[in-house]
Amino acid sequence: MHERERHRIILSAIQEKSVVTVQDISELTEASEATIRRDIAALHVQGKIRRVRGGAEAVHPPQLGNLAARPFRVSESVNIDKKRAIARQAVELCDPGDAIILNGGTTTFQMVHYMAARRLQVMTNSFAIAEHLVKHSKCNVSVPGGAIYRDQSLILSPFENDAIRNFYARRFFLGAQGVGALGIMESDALVIQSEQKLMHQADELVVMADSSKFHRRSSLILCPLERVSTIITDDGIPEEAVRMIENAGIRLIVASPVAQAIKEDSSSVA
Repeated sequence: MHERERHRIILSAIQEKSVVTVQDISELTEASEATIRRDIAALHVQGKIRRVRGGAEAVHPPQLGNLAARPFRVSESVNIDKKRAIARQAVELCDPGDAIILNGGTTTFQMVHYMAARRLQVMTNSFAIAEHLVKHSKCNVSVPGGAIYRDQSLILSPFENDAIRNFYARRFFLGAQGVGALGIMESDALVIQSEQKLMHQADELVVMADSSKFHRRSSLILCPLERVSTIITDDGIPEEAVRMIENAGIRLIVASPVAQAIKEDSSSVA
């Protein structure tokens, strides 16, 4: 990842919470901790952040009331090749006319690139997904009522009468903060509340998680592992995670970013 992109991610992440650690940014950017320390030092000299022991803090702390969920623009470019491979596999599960639900994540967002010619009935709490599908697809798009959280590009409401219960889907495609033996993890209670309502409106739950998500943990559980029908991930998934999924009786689909890139290059030449 280029230095300019790493700096953008650091500055975005520090608006999510007032202090970030070197380890946090290293995981986000897949760069070494030594590289991240140099990036933090450079941004400190520029006056854009303050360097502190083990990380950095914001010069102007973020306002109260923000979601704990990571900002959309921070995660969007992380593991992009893996997310696109996973997204393509997810769209291939959809038949013409299917009703589906997409949660507001950067992995589910990548599905929009493969949905342009499909006529699907889509419910999503993602402002970014809804906007893209309205402009660039033949899908019918529904969104719940609620407030728009700009940083996460999410539409969330704590109320029951937000239109979600009027939509029923064959599958709910869900990104996640982490996946473990205890279940699917998220980082914000309001996000969990919204996604649990969406879960009740679908027959199957399809989790889309790149292989890094099997190393991450959160203090909040969205749902137990047995609620999941299918997990789509990339070929970097650890062996212990494969065994965990198989033991839970969950269908596992493994996408290959390299194979997809070759396939897309061939299509563009043709």
